[in-house]
Amino acid sequence: MNVQSASTTPRFRNATTADLTEIEHLLKDSGLPVDGVAEIIIAHPDDFVVAEADGAGPRRLVGVGGLEVCCNNALLRSVAVRPDWQTHGIGRDLVRRLVRTAEERGIRALYLLTQTAEHYFPQFGFEPVERESVPPEIAETLEFKSACPASAVAMAKTLA
Repeated sequence: MNVQSASTTPRFRNATTADLTEIEHLLKDSGLPVDGVAEIIIAHPDDFVVAEADGAGPRRLVGVGGLEVCCNNALLRSVAVRPDWQTHGIGRDLVRRLVRTAEERGIRALYLLTQTAEHYFPQFGFEPVERESVPPEIAETLEFKSACPASAVAMAKTLA
């Protein structure tokens, strides 16, 4: 069993194509869709952030999160943290970094779909919205069209 030591602090960096296998494992292990992730990382590697840690075992990635930019809006997607690294603020740091990146790029609003974290994301300013109210470019993403079930909660955050 690989357990984080108290002195181990993960490093955050942009994802690379070399991370794809580990990212897909982490997402699958977390019950999240991998549809479209490889295409985003290949075309726009700066849109995904990973947390990596020494001593984390053969899979050094302990967290991941990404943006799928669509015109002036973006989809926050694929936020996952390995179970043995949860409750240490990695998910929070990933979301904050991605929100800051979106703001720096002039994105107007962030959207997401969740089946399990609708009580987690309001701390970052996300609010539930009707799926029908999302902009067409977000509604046409693979995640909205087919990767996430219709029962997933849609949420949005307006950016400055």
